[in-house]
Amino acid sequence: MSNMTKKTDIILIGAGVMSATLGSLLKELAPEWEIKVFEKLEKAGEESSNEWNNAGTGHAALCELNYTTEKEDGSIDINKAVKVNEQFQVSRQFWSYLVNSNLISNPQDFIMPIPHMSFVEGEKNVQFLKNRFKALTKNPLFKGMEYTEDPEKLKEWVPLIMEGRSVNEPIAATKIDSGTDVNFGALTRMLFEHLERQNVEVNYRHQVEDIQRTSDGLWELKIWNMATGNIERHTAKFVFIGGGGGSLPLLQKTGIPESRHIGGFPVSGLFMVCKNPEVAEQHHAKVYGKAKVGAPPMSVPHLDTRFIDNKKTLLFGPFAGFSPKFLKTGSNLDLIGSVKPNNVITMLAAGVKEMALTKYLIQQVMLSNEQRMEELREFIPNAKSEDWDVVTAGQRVQVIKDTEAGKGTLQFGTEVVTASDGSVAALLGASPGASTAVHVMLEVLERCFPENMFKWQSKIQEMIPSYGVSLSDNPALFEKVHTSTEQALGLGGKEPAYINA
Repeated sequence: MSNMTKKTDIILIGAGVMSATLGSLLKELAPEWEIKVFEKLEKAGEESSNEWNNAGTGHAALCELNYTTEKEDGSIDINKAVKVNEQFQVSRQFWSYLVNSNLISNPQDFIMPIPHMSFVEGEKNVQFLKNRFKALTKNPLFKGMEYTEDPEKLKEWVPLIMEGRSVNEPIAATKIDSGTDVNFGALTRMLFEHLERQNVEVNYRHQVEDIQRTSDGLWELKIWNMATGNIERHTAKFVFIGGGGGSLPLLQKTGIPESRHIGGFPVSGLFMVCKNPEVAEQHHAKVYGKAKVGAPPMSVPHLDTRFIDNKKTLLFGPFAGFSPKFLKTGSNLDLIGSVKPNNVITMLAAGVKEMALTKYLIQQVMLSNEQRMEELREFIPNAKSEDWDVVTAGQRVQVIKDTEAGKGTLQFGTEVVTASDGSVAALLGASPGASTAVHVMLEVLERCFPENMFKWQSKIQEMIPSYGVSLSDNPALFEKVHTSTEQALGLGGKEPAYINA
């Protein structure tokens, strides 16, 4: 065991897309700062960021119906859709900057163009989609979106979905060709390779056991070196906790007031993956449906063309499950261990309020493979069981906190928690998550390094031309950055070359 404490400027916990993004931003803004990364697994991007642990959708609200809500008068609130879209544009700009600066290369290895579609059945849902289309297409961010109720047109757009389908009720879809499939695992690995070239020390198989404030205001981390069995101690002026589902327990260890009255509820996920390349070849889109009445937003069913390891395949899901673990590689005691005196009432309140979610999870856990196939057949009527396997996706920890809506409110989104002095920050929550990583990490910089933002502003605007500007209110700037990022990232709209799965 080593008692020597090693000092550094910045410590990033977790080698996922969030830490990779924050580290990459800091290396451009403050290259002289020393950064160390600690990850308990053997390589980067193996938990939530891994390509098999998320849907790989470049979330821009082009197809996700839960980002647009219907008001009582039937009108559609698109504010969240606009917000998510603008945040994804920020990510595209930063990735393009890295490509154009030769800091990363071969963007086709992590991002591919793919049409994004919304698909609904039933008179009420069709009217909702039509109203949504009308509302969105008034905004420049959604330029190019098409709408149809024509079954023949739908056969052109999604032949696999329409084959064998009895059209006995109204049916409709929207389609926009500027959507993307993002391999966040590949992106994360690229960014960490870049960081290591920038002399960032990345320590794998190092598990953070504890975080304590020192008398001189630094943060001291007790870290288990899993390779040697030794305990190491590292101090830093600033610590970012980007450990996916593992972030909440580490945040609680800091003891900062902002960590109180926050809980987490783990939800696991399953996807069905197509193992027949002939079937996969018949579909080229990400198609999102509408969540069933009473189901949570995370349950929105979607059929996704994916590009993983240069192979094209199809995924359908997600199906929810339950595990008390906060990470796939976590412990069965994670949930119980996260309940503290300061959040027990918050957690209990959520348990009372979220009985519908509990019922939904129980139903999902009890599904048989054939019942999952029946849900798939609502998208692909002729789906055959022998063409599909089930894969376990990542764990997500939904944030529970006290809000104006009351105690124990379940949060569906991404949450940043920071200490009042900006010395520590943690990223909690789930979707849209990785798609908005750059926006979220800029928020971390603004909260934690306000004294530096003025001198960093010109560099940030060089990397992200729309920084501080609403693209929705500036169509000319949106057109400019969308075109430039499309060119830099190779998103010209043509179907890429790939190898069948």
